Amino acid sequence: MAGLSLRRARTIIRKTLDEGRRLELKPLSVVVLDEGGNVQAFEREDGASPGRFQIAHGKAYGAVMLGMPGSAQMARAEAQAYFIACANGALGGQMVPVPGGILVRDAKGRVLGAVGVTGDTSDNDAAAGKVGVEAVGLVPEI
Repeated sequence: MAGLSLRRARTIIRKTLDEGRRLELKPLSVVVLDEGGNVQAFEREDGASPGRFQIAHGKAYGAVMLGMPGSAQMARAEAQAYFIACANGALGGQMVPVPGGILVRDAKGRVLGAVGVTGDTSDNDAAAGKVGVEAVGLVPEI
């Protein structure tokens, strides 16, 4: 199965949420975007705050649009805040440049899309999302 199909997107979300519960994280929200930044699927666990879609989307959107995961975006923001500020402006203010924005690649390194996870600490969000992406046989770049 190639690409980020709806079936794969739903599995990524389910496995990410399962990992969040296993780790006893706060309620998570997870979005999966295709390589063009379009939403494939989204779920918000009971108890997650209502603004979590926008945060999850911003994490994933920045990852897929810049071709770098949230952790790399955060490092770049710390080193060159002007670049991330300008990129965010160019992308309509939709980026959330922190861990939890996971670039999704196939085995050959081709970018297929991104996953955005939010609800707990950014590092915990990324860890849960990594498990979700790996569950469908793809390569997460966190």
